[in-house]
Amino acid sequence: MSQGRIIKVAGPLIIAEGMADARLFDVVRVSERGLIGEIIELRGDRASIQVYEETAGLGPGEPVYSTGSALSVELGPGLIESIFDGIQRPLDRIRDQVGDRIARGVQVPALNRSKKWQFHPRVEVGASVTAGDILGIVNETTVVEHRIMVPPKVSGVVQWIAPEGEYTVEEPIAKVKLADGTEKELTLMQRWPVRIGRPYAEKLAPTEPMVTGQRIIDALFPVAKGGVAAVPGPFGSGKTVVQHQLAKWADADIVVYIGCGERGNEMTDVLNEFPELRDPRTGESLMKRTVLIANTSDMPVAAREASIYTGITIAEYFRDMGYKVAVMADSTSRWAEALREMSGRLEEMPGEEGYPAYLSSRLAEFYERAGWVRTLGTENRSGAITAIGAVSPPGGDFSEPVSQATLRIVKVFWGLSASLAYARHFPAIDWLQSYSLYVDRIGEWYENNVAPEWTRLRTEFMRILSQEAELNEIVRLVGIDALSWRDRLTLEVARSIREDFLHQNAFDDIDTFTSLTKQHRMMRIIMQFYEKGNQALDAGATLSEVIGLPVREQIGRMKYILESELEKFDQIEAELSSQMAALVEGEV
Repeated sequence: MSQGRIIKVAGPLIIAEGMADARLFDVVRVSERGLIGEIIELRGDRASIQVYEETAGLGPGEPVYSTGSALSVELGPGLIESIFDGIQRPLDRIRDQVGDRIARGVQVPALNRSKKWQFHPRVEVGASVTAGDILGIVNETTVVEHRIMVPPKVSGVVQWIAPEGEYTVEEPIAKVKLADGTEKELTLMQRWPVRIGRPYAEKLAPTEPMVTGQRIIDALFPVAKGGVAAVPGPFGSGKTVVQHQLAKWADADIVVYIGCGERGNEMTDVLNEFPELRDPRTGESLMKRTVLIANTSDMPVAAREASIYTGITIAEYFRDMGYKVAVMADSTSRWAEALREMSGRLEEMPGEEGYPAYLSSRLAEFYERAGWVRTLGTENRSGAITAIGAVSPPGGDFSEPVSQATLRIVKVFWGLSASLAYARHFPAIDWLQSYSLYVDRIGEWYENNVAPEWTRLRTEFMRILSQEAELNEIVRLVGIDALSWRDRLTLEVARSIREDFLHQNAFDDIDTFTSLTKQHRMMRIIMQFYEKGNQALDAGATLSEVIGLPVREQIGRMKYILESELEKFDQIEAELSSQMAALVEGEV
């Protein structure tokens, strides 16, 4: 372990000399307190170190010890249900050890060294294995089967495999003879540097949507499994609520939630809510398939920079097992602010609005680690990471650098609107600004698995909402009397789309989640009202007669129909047809 000494302290940045033997991104221990840091710049024998803990009280002359290894995470049984900070320190066990405030220099391993896990071997002695092959399984929780894999860059012949039994993460469970004749012991745990993406066999094109149960997302702006999405919006527009809803309801096997620089009370909501929430697929607590990374705004700023790499590396590990993983990063703006602060202390040439010139490339590095891949190993498994990042542009200005750099990378843009949020319309996703570039690619999946008319209905919804914006401009200029009855019906149907379909109550037990089948029935009924209404107008009915039909009340309450009672949609359709027919025949 090489040693240097501090010559300058500038907040979370420390300059140390005598570090000629160290390498970029090596982890160091600062002072006798053992504060953890990472080398981010080398000039001669001088190293610039970002420290992930409070540096108050440090001074020149104190020692710096290089560990010679990169910042890495521990991957193995014990990740699920855990709550880590940005550098994978287990917050619950730190609290048990030192109290409610994290003491400086505290060293607690990420995975519990004393807990024993029931291991079930899946290979036999003499079997040839390669990176990614499954040696055995551990039932980590009631819903997650933890697959113990051969680490990357390891292949050979199994010389010994542990019998079924209980083992800690450090005890050997297999020995593999490598090609050079040496034997390698394998344990339940792996280590992997966070800044390097875990390898895979092949990246695949995403073809399935990640179903979220949120109607505006699934119906209008879907995200694919293995896709990337951004949720930018001003303060108070509901970014965190959208992220929470996606974490709760998205059809992912594993959820990795990264609270990067968020307010402490919001992370408290997550920590309180998730254990209480029932997973709709398993009936168990949502925490049974969740990893939380809590890096609140009062924690050292440098740890924000590491937190999203920690989260995406854990997600890649579960992806390699063949799982579909959803990563929620809330928010990448706070992460970018940490980059800006460290860049300023390094005295680098600033880019736009003071952000470093490499902001775009760092964002791309994060989002490009998402995707649908064929994993390593001989089993032909596939896994996916869907990355959803919240962006918090100051004043809701989407032209600022973080938003623009993100939009150049992601394929789904859920732009949140302050005016919609203030009007109590949630989710406050602006349908005129938002887009999804996955619509064409996954449209075939919707048509084959939900309804052949799905794409047509979506297109009609988008057309009506766009036409509403144009008609409203005319109304503002010359008044509603200038519009024809057909145009006024379009405005009425657009209002129905907004209020009866797009508006969704996250806190209502029924409305919080809507299946694709129910979404399709709702879309179809609204479009039937539009089409039959136009036919009635052509037949001589008045607008007030069309929009005053008794069935309108049932259409307005469709969202509260239980998933187990979808036959009620047939009744609404029948009543809509009969009332419209009676109107055309002059019986109303």
